[in-house]
Amino acid sequence: MNDQSRRRVPDERSALAQRLDGAFADLDLNQRLAAVRGAVEGRIVFTTSFGLEDQAISHAIFTQDLAIDVVTFDTGRLFPETHAVWAETEQRYGQRIRALLPARAAVEDWIAQHGIDGFRSSVAARQSCCSLRKVEPLGRALAGAAGWVTGVRAEQSAERAMMSFVAADAQYGLIKLNPLLDWTRDRVARFVRDHRIPYNSLHDRGFLSIGCAPCTRAVAPDEPERAGRWWWEQQEKKECGLHLASAPALVH
Repeated sequence: MNDQSRRRVPDERSALAQRLDGAFADLDLNQRLAAVRGAVEGRIVFTTSFGLEDQAISHAIFTQDLAIDVVTFDTGRLFPETHAVWAETEQRYGQRIRALLPARAAVEDWIAQHGIDGFRSSVAARQSCCSLRKVEPLGRALAGAAGWVTGVRAEQSAERAMMSFVAADAQYGLIKLNPLLDWTRDRVARFVRDHRIPYNSLHDRGFLSIGCAPCTRAVAPDEPERAGRWWWEQQEKKECGLHLASAPALVH
């Protein structure tokens, strides 16, 4: 590929992202995902952690039989309830959800250095744990993909409120799509209820945002949605590295 072609590919990707972003506001969830599949050439990956948002998106993908790969990261520290809804989802839709696991040697080395729960010792240690259990598998999931669908919502955090429906992602060289960006949690919950979609039973016990078991707790009624993630850390921006809006390239 010559220099002119290299410049043209990112330009075309950005132009397509802008067109889709401008159209999303007038479309419902099914239409957004169908529009994405129709407009983006190549493989599209949806990464799910089986939260409410992800279950709504999986429902829209599976019931429309869209050619979008549904992938999850089995970090080795998930709740049993997460595995339960994973199995229930596969049974409900008759689909297998591809699982990516962290590299065994990397996990063994990290535990040898930090201890089994060493992620509590510092923000850097926790981020390195997230990196090997989530970010590295994400890179494998997105290798060669043209599009990445996520369950991010603007209401979840100030950082996520900065995101767009659709944007060109520089690091992975694809289009990142957030089809539920403008949905409230109540709207997502109503959609899941109305369509009888399987959901994680932890949501009924105050767990609004669910990740690895030792890094997630229930939240109080007056706390923000993501207050239960890495609650021992005091910084405002608590992300695992998958969804960083302020950086030009991603580093979940």
